[in-house]
Amino acid sequence: MSDKSELIDQLRIERPVEESGGVSWVVWAIAVVAGVGLAGGVAWYAFPRAIPISVATAAPAPADVVVGPSTILDASGYVVARRQATVSSKITGKVVVVGIEEGQRVESGQVIARLDDTTQRAAAAQARAQRAQAEANLTAARVAFENAKPTYQRNELQYAKAVISAQTLDTAKAAYDAARTNLDVAASALEVAEAGVAFAQRNLDDTVVRAPFAGIVTVKAAQEGEMVSPNSAGGGYTRTGVGTIVDMDSLEIEVDVSESFINRVHPGQRVTAKLNAYPDWEIPAHVIAIIPTADRAKATVKVRIGFEAADPRVLPEMGVRVAFLEGEPASSAPAQTTSTQRALVVPMAAIQSQGDVGIVYVVNDGAVERRSVKLGTKVADGQVVLSGLSSGARLAVGDLSRLADGAKVRIAN
Repeated sequence: MSDKSELIDQLRIERPVEESGGVSWVVWAIAVVAGVGLAGGVAWYAFPRAIPISVATAAPAPADVVVGPSTILDASGYVVARRQATVSSKITGKVVVVGIEEGQRVESGQVIARLDDTTQRAAAAQARAQRAQAEANLTAARVAFENAKPTYQRNELQYAKAVISAQTLDTAKAAYDAARTNLDVAASALEVAEAGVAFAQRNLDDTVVRAPFAGIVTVKAAQEGEMVSPNSAGGGYTRTGVGTIVDMDSLEIEVDVSESFINRVHPGQRVTAKLNAYPDWEIPAHVIAIIPTADRAKATVKVRIGFEAADPRVLPEMGVRVAFLEGEPASSAPAQTTSTQRALVVPMAAIQSQGDVGIVYVVNDGAVERRSVKLGTKVADGQVVLSGLSSGARLAVGDLSRLADGAKVRIAN
């Protein structure tokens, strides 16, 4: 038993007794480093970081770039045509030829369609035959009258010399009067026949449909083989028009202005128009007239606005927004009063454009201020700013999507 105990004691490993100093200094060092890292991470996420940007300065625009008269009223409306016609035939008939297509330009009097003219040609031929017959009857009546006239004159002389009786003279006079009456009737019949020929020719001409004025075809309403009528006498299967023609030179704008602000509008007033299809294109225009009646339901007054110049991009029924500009200053205004002021130019990279309004970020004391500005035209040096900035303002340039009002920034080299 004692031998086994001795063997077990020999196999036992002796461990040194730890000093009573507590945790090793290595553990404390690791804990300190971890604490510093954690504090740095918290500070990194808890405190805002400065966003690197570049800076540009708003400079005065060139002398030829000016801000026009200020806008005193905005309104929306549509482009309309003053001359627009759905062309139809004057008679009911079957279409045999249609010579137009959408988008085609036609001139005044140009043939755009033809109807079946078989009946009208037959009627015209009949009228001409009746005229020829009337002409022959007139010729016969004239010959009879010319023969009766000398006979009656001779009988008058013979009766004066008591050569013939009164009865013979009366017979000659009756024949003469009848011949003269027949001549008058034949002449009137010829006039009726001439009118009949003109009427038949007019009906024949009405089978040809012509453009009433020069313009652009916007709608092709009929096809070969269909019936057309000016009053749709044939029911639902009869077309009332061949096509629609618009005079593009007559395009203008119609807008509804609230009656509360109609006192700001006057004929001849300058207007700037922007089509919804071309929001960056400013079109000069002017007020043509104010329609002298109000819409009771909408409490608006219709205003007609004319373009200063025609442009093929302007199409009927386009949506448009118009800005009524402040009128020229009166002659009695002080001499220092002007209708224009200088604009500013800033780099394109300093603006977030939203149509005619933009967003810029003004740099002040390491932070940015979000500001809305009114934009003008684009020039070689950048974007014209009409209002909202002062000359010399420092603007952030860079990735503006990272910026917000009050964001901290730092100017990068």
